[in-house]
Amino acid sequence: MDPNPKRRKESLDSPDSSESNRFLPFPDEVLERVLSLMKSHKDRSSVSLVCKDWYNAERWSRTHVFIGNCYSVSPEIVARRFPKIRSVTLKGKPRFSDFNLVPQNWGADIHSWLVLFASAYPFLEELRLKRMAVTDESLEFLATSFPNFKALSLLSCEGFSTDGLAAIATHCKNLTELDIQENGMEDSGGGWLSCFPENFTSLEVLNFASLNSDVSFDVLERLVTRCKSLRVLKVNKNITLEQFQRLLVRAPWLTELGTGSFQQELTPRQYTELESAFSNCKNLHTLSGLWEATLLYLPVLFPACASLTFLNLSYATLESGELATLLAHCPNLRRLWVLDTVEDKGLEAVGSSCPLLEELRVFPVDPFDPDILHGVTESGFVAVSYGCRRLRYVLYFCRQMTNAAVATIVQNCPDFTHFRLCIMEPGRPDYLTNEPMDEAFGAVVKTCTKLQRLAVSGLLTDLTFEYIGKYAKNLETLSVAFAGSSDWGMQCVLGGCPKLRKLEIRDSPFGNEALLSGLEKYESMRSLWMSACNVTMNGCRLLAREMPRLNVEVMKEDESDDSQADKVYVYRSVAGPRRDAPPFVLTL
Repeated sequence: MDPNPKRRKESLDSPDSSESNRFLPFPDEVLERVLSLMKSHKDRSSVSLVCKDWYNAERWSRTHVFIGNCYSVSPEIVARRFPKIRSVTLKGKPRFSDFNLVPQNWGADIHSWLVLFASAYPFLEELRLKRMAVTDESLEFLATSFPNFKALSLLSCEGFSTDGLAAIATHCKNLTELDIQENGMEDSGGGWLSCFPENFTSLEVLNFASLNSDVSFDVLERLVTRCKSLRVLKVNKNITLEQFQRLLVRAPWLTELGTGSFQQELTPRQYTELESAFSNCKNLHTLSGLWEATLLYLPVLFPACASLTFLNLSYATLESGELATLLAHCPNLRRLWVLDTVEDKGLEAVGSSCPLLEELRVFPVDPFDPDILHGVTESGFVAVSYGCRRLRYVLYFCRQMTNAAVATIVQNCPDFTHFRLCIMEPGRPDYLTNEPMDEAFGAVVKTCTKLQRLAVSGLLTDLTFEYIGKYAKNLETLSVAFAGSSDWGMQCVLGGCPKLRKLEIRDSPFGNEALLSGLEKYESMRSLWMSACNVTMNGCRLLAREMPRLNVEVMKEDESDDSQADKVYVYRSVAGPRRDAPPFVLTL
């Protein structure tokens, strides 16, 4: 930019105001410095709309870009818009790909982005990908094309193997973060960890908890010992308790910790040493892992529990008594993830021991077994709500629920911003009254005025969606499955939720009339997903014709049937139709 541009004077007052009330805008250098302190991408986007000067200052000062849909924009457009990007967060497939609803080889390949970034952003330092297709070739290209690359995070990605991780470890001399979570990857062995050079010392975050293969413990121990800035370490379940104790001795300053297997025969001396290692972790605030943990060894954690704010037990099949014993030592928890093996008695312990809790997630240990006996019900959720009045975020998988229970829960905790209730049997009513669950979600949207994300389940009629459209004025994301009576329900949502950005619908009776009711809404939204609904190809074609700036994609499972639209994905894009769509994806 020209460091000394001519600037026109602008006035905050009416045209006839005096000269003394006129002002000279900030110099570019000052404005860019101020904007560089803004961390929220939403705030920065808003600032760029103020005027041309602010637009240019925001353009030149931005170093991080978040892209919620990799097809909403092209890498070429990003590079033209922001010339100094050093960090990129990029999301690919629709969220329902987590439920295997998006076909294999759908797209979201990272490689074309990397090729463009290599010429536009040779100084790129961070890349965080979610639900993207990533190959080993792409990881090797990344490792060799960006000499100052520092941070790689892969969440729910697919297509690569540990060979790609080996390339990252070999070539990224300044790497500070390697975070590998829940990816569909080929685990060909733990040799990749040996590819870090012996003089490599910069690592701050290492997470390989979701990998299955053994790694050389000697290599891991030397790496942890060398990296004095390491603050996050999450290992896989093949690391034993004895090995983990040795790691803690070498890195007592860790703030986030993911253990390996928590079941091993320890001698009294080994037990004491492990307990001592945890007691020396003075800065620990996050704990996860704990595979196969039992009451026998949980006490070794107690010295480190007082400082914990996040406890992730989603891999630990704890029972109620074990959870209660552990939580009694965790008075400062803000976030808790558990499996439903803790049952309602375990959730009662949450309510009595965690008064500061703000987030609770309860996952099913086996969601596909209808005959499983354990699980959680409405009573556990109600018990939590009485003791945890600060609750803001909940994801709750349960076997049964009632309207009255949900009404009590939100009355106790009216500040929910995220309320995701999954009654695992589709279309199940209030099990006490046999009524639909309409009043439950009506209570949620009427009471929780700050609600941003909602997932509904159970037997629901259009009344639920009328409530949502009328009361959920801050709602941004709505997920619907096996619910609704007619197109009217979706019309209420699209007509009544001014901040809606993502709408996800599966296995519901909504059809063309519902789809087309969002003509004035879709350009302000990020995306719409509809699968196993009553939408036809003609309805999708009409939407595409009326809204040419939207990408309307139909995924066809049966190419011989030209009438039904099996899966529809609608999203706004400034890049036009994508160029890499496979044959089963029709862009209308």
